[in-house]
Amino acid sequence: MTKFQRYLLNKLAWFLVAFATALVMNFLLIRLIPGNPVDAIIGQMAAGGTATGEALQKMYKAYMAEFGLDQPMWKQFLVYLSNLSRGYLGASFRQYPTPVLQLIQQALPWTIALQLPAILVGWTIGNSLGVLVAYKKGLLDKAVFPVSLFISTMPFYCLSIILVYLFAVNWRIFPASGGYSFAMAPGWNWAFIQSALKHYALPFLSLVLVFIGGQAVGMRAMSIYELDADYVRFSRSLGVADNYIVRYIFRNGMLPQVTGLALSIGGMVSGALITEIVFSYPGIGFLLFGAIRNQDYPVVQGITLIIMIAVLTANFLVEVAYGIIDPRIRAATAGER
Repeated sequence: MTKFQRYLLNKLAWFLVAFATALVMNFLLIRLIPGNPVDAIIGQMAAGGTATGEALQKMYKAYMAEFGLDQPMWKQFLVYLSNLSRGYLGASFRQYPTPVLQLIQQALPWTIALQLPAILVGWTIGNSLGVLVAYKKGLLDKAVFPVSLFISTMPFYCLSIILVYLFAVNWRIFPASGGYSFAMAPGWNWAFIQSALKHYALPFLSLVLVFIGGQAVGMRAMSIYELDADYVRFSRSLGVADNYIVRYIFRNGMLPQVTGLALSIGGMVSGALITEIVFSYPGIGFLLFGAIRNQDYPVVQGITLIIMIAVLTANFLVEVAYGIIDPRIRAATAGER
């Protein structure tokens, strides 16, 4: 077995250990919250006056048995693993008997449509801006760097609140919340598409600005490091055109940025959680927020399972890609058996 194969097996072993640990935590964490979802359901029935006394007690026992919450924790965990082995994420407690997978399938396209363009646009513009200001320096760098640093350190929700206040409350250019007008039903017609685009603008802007700022700061730092490298000085002494030098600076400074892109895409499902909550955007984050409030165990477990798999897989693929792309790792793992 070569060193590179041992390197891959080591990364795979860590992936499996992390996956098993995360699977257990995914099951346990939501159950550590005091109370259970049946208490909330029965409490609402009692408050609404739909049932009283013995009827409530019978309904409580029936719900507990139906959801399997009357079983010991270890039995619930075995049922959870058994369901996962069949690809079944369970049924929502709050919207019973709607399958969790159906709820996720309804929310996931909204999150992907919001996150993926924001990540790609922010990554492209941010890296181009970073290498440009590092190379040009001067007034451009003094203007762009502080702004990029300020935006990159701002949490998504802070920028979201500022944008809502300016563009929705103060100037009333865009809607403040939702994914489309509440008076409409989703459909492939121009009126709905226009409404969806208007509601899309602010969440997208709040994400893409932070991405641009973070990528610009990171790429600027890498480019400044590369500009001081021996190959740049040697190329300039030979009279190589600046356009060619910038290309190599950009390529050599890209490795950490490519890693960041891969991890951002892998963590895409979880990346917009707070933004979706602020804007009441009908994606995975908004669905997860509602499920946590209602202690809807299957929905929370289903969403966090998808996030967990996406993040771990992205990390694993980045490690493998590093082993193939990075010449230092290639050299360290080459040849020996």
